[in-house]
Amino acid sequence: MVVGYHRLRLLHDGAQTFPAMLEAIARASSTICLETYILRDDHVGQAFACALAERARAGVEVNLLYDAWGSSVSGAYVANLQDAGVRVVEFRPVLLALQNRKLLRHVVRRNHRKSLIVDSRIAFTGGINICGDYAPKDIGSPPPWRDTHLELEGPAAIELQYFFLRTWRKAKGPALDEPRYSHTGRRPDPRVRVITSDMHRGRAGIRDAYRAAIKNASRRIWITNAYFLPSLSLLHALSEAAKRGVDVRLMVAGTTDVPAVLHASRSIYGRLLESGARLYEWNGRVLHAKTAVIDGHWSTVGSSNLDMQSLRQNLEANALIEDERFALAMEAMFLGDLPHCEEVTATSWGKRPPWERAASWAAYLFRDWL
Repeated sequence: MVVGYHRLRLLHDGAQTFPAMLEAIARASSTICLETYILRDDHVGQAFACALAERARAGVEVNLLYDAWGSSVSGAYVANLQDAGVRVVEFRPVLLALQNRKLLRHVVRRNHRKSLIVDSRIAFTGGINICGDYAPKDIGSPPPWRDTHLELEGPAAIELQYFFLRTWRKAKGPALDEPRYSHTGRRPDPRVRVITSDMHRGRAGIRDAYRAAIKNASRRIWITNAYFLPSLSLLHALSEAAKRGVDVRLMVAGTTDVPAVLHASRSIYGRLLESGARLYEWNGRVLHAKTAVIDGHWSTVGSSNLDMQSLRQNLEANALIEDERFALAMEAMFLGDLPHCEEVTATSWGKRPPWERAASWAAYLFRDWL
């Protein structure tokens, strides 16, 4: 799909995303920049390692940045990549954090982005990490997680590369062969933008973009978010939108890898339901997507959850697209996901057992750390 100066492809789950990313890596001729919150030494991690190592041996400058807190890789895995010429950086190692006088900030602020940029031209971003959760290998293993990614070609790819290289330098990665990284064609495109939360500045950019879109909404707000625990200002904006007649629908994880967030999220259901918003909890496999589509025009796909960690602490990256055709594809995806959900009504929410009410209240007290 062509939007503005960009070519876009919406990717559904790991089944579509991993082959597209591996194909782009295989075609790289100059540079590869890959950053991920979770990197695991499993069959998916091995597939990416082989692809990256092959390109590094072919003379491509390959940069891999993974988060120390979220990832789980062996020393042999990293050594094999480095032996092939892949330049590997661990973002904020935990052991190093113990030597940092600003320990808490060092540990809490993580690199939660999931971005791949190839040859300064084609890029991927969204919610999918490099691990087997999205592509189970064994018969009888849990089903793959539900997630959404975006492939884009155009100026926004260079923007993603800019933010990657900025973080790479701050993380003290090896020196870059600067002439390899093209900046030509880096021009503003109001229809497709990349917005990030960075190390020090621009931390409220994603939150402000959501808030502005929600406040300006006149018809519908459809949000899918795995860890839904918004700030009070965003919660107020959603409630006010529902009260003025906007079709507010929120799809959240009923099956999750972080139960504490689910319990805390349920503590705010009442206010949203009273305002007229509709809530859906995804059941079955884990929901991990972070997307939204508003008024059939404004859409976002990215790594940022609507929780305190993403909105205030983590490094995140979201693509913002203003286009009716892309929004139509996003709405179709949302409607396709609805049959996997159970709607939470005011009646069902009011019948929660006492233990669940207590768990929600207790979890909400720690919402800033979830």
